[in-house]
Amino acid sequence: MIIRNAVDSDLISIVDIYNQSIPGRTSTADLLPVSVEQKIDWFHSHNEKRPIKVAEKDGKIIGWLSIRDFYGRPAYSGTVEISIYVSYQEHNKGVGNAMLNHIIQIAPELEIHSLVGFIFAHNLPSISLFKKYGFEEWGLLPEIAILVDEKASLMILGKKINQIM
Repeated sequence: MIIRNAVDSDLISIVDIYNQSIPGRTSTADLLPVSVEQKIDWFHSHNEKRPIKVAEKDGKIIGWLSIRDFYGRPAYSGTVEISIYVSYQEHNKGVGNAMLNHIIQIAPELEIHSLVGFIFAHNLPSISLFKKYGFEEWGLLPEIAILVDEKASLMILGKKINQIM
């Protein structure tokens, strides 16, 4: 498996993997599948300092991660939100581990001092993964989402990468 920067031709696979997560109601607040066309602007909003990375195995995209600015004000520029999605066929095979470890390792060169993940509180596998890499609970937004016929709380997990100043 290699982890590399995403290119335009990866967007179809990225959207496919994302759409796989919607029916399970554990990884995203989207309730209906999204189209490639809907994600083009999002894809192109990323750059060298806020990339989308893909995990590739045998020429196939099996997972992806994106980082984006946490909040649009300059004082927060070193804090980013991280999202990780793994193809269902590759769950529990170390893809999420590899991707999370990768972003932690390259964070300093991207001028990132804090990583934040927003994870549904009932998504225990993702919470466990993030905690394995030293993320701590920084907040909880109780019953903030309505996923069809159930309410879901959002846990905020964070990790300091290096000290500011």
